[in-house]
Amino acid sequence: MPLVTPLARPDLFWSTDRVAARMRDADVRVVDCRFSFDEDLHAQYLGNHLPGAVYVSWASDLSAPPPASGHPRWMLIGPSEFAQVMSHLGIGDGTMVIGYDAEGGHHAARLWLALRRYGHDRMAVMEGGIQKWIAEGRPLESGVVKFASATFTPRPREGVIATKEEVLAAVRTGDPWLLDVRRDSEFTGAEKRAARGGHIPGAVNILWKDALKEDWTLREAGELEEFYTNAGFGPETRTVTYCQAGVRAAFTHLVLTALGHDDVRTYDGSWEEWGNDPVLPIIVGRS
Repeated sequence: MPLVTPLARPDLFWSTDRVAARMRDADVRVVDCRFSFDEDLHAQYLGNHLPGAVYVSWASDLSAPPPASGHPRWMLIGPSEFAQVMSHLGIGDGTMVIGYDAEGGHHAARLWLALRRYGHDRMAVMEGGIQKWIAEGRPLESGVVKFASATFTPRPREGVIATKEEVLAAVRTGDPWLLDVRRDSEFTGAEKRAARGGHIPGAVNILWKDALKEDWTLREAGELEEFYTNAGFGPETRTVTYCQAGVRAAFTHLVLTALGHDDVRTYDGSWEEWGNDPVLPIIVGRS
């Protein structure tokens, strides 16, 4: 039997067993992060969710509405607004947050990124999502869960998100490396989700979902490390991830961090900003 390589940061992905053992602790808050543009997943939350889980939508709760100036959609909300959301969920400075969704951590990773951005490192994503929890016959409950307001102190941290200006500098210098985690059709421009289709010059395309198995659990750490290293993203590679709205990019950021990659940022504006700015360089196709 081959030796299984552990994650460098196993604290970032919790097994369902570990979640079940800790979810009732007073300092733990379980957060249902399921989301879809096509379905009302808050309604699904109301129908069934992990016991004691509160609900957060990355789009409506964690994203700032675009101002009249044309600010791109889906950017992270500011520190005071984020603190209010966390307080409402009962998440305070000492709370251990466990996020889950229905896509292996895809949407929960946006909450992880926001918490990391505002100085809170006590969060893990439940591996395998709610599907694994249900398949194992674990308990569910319905209805809204509410907790008393908590005190969350935002401490904005550098080195977590990248700005448009920083990405443009990376295009000019080649450092840090740009990792586009969108679908191939988005990368080439065949699928256009902004005013322009294509990708940022110099970016390497690796689909975010390739880090997961078919059952939404994470691929083995050694396999993942080899996968990213072969594409040029080793442990020492300075990396900026991006996608359309910074959500899939946040997941890949989380995976790379769990593998021990220390210098990773997510381009907060992602293609929503870049593809809609006519002065920024793009490449259509693969070259």
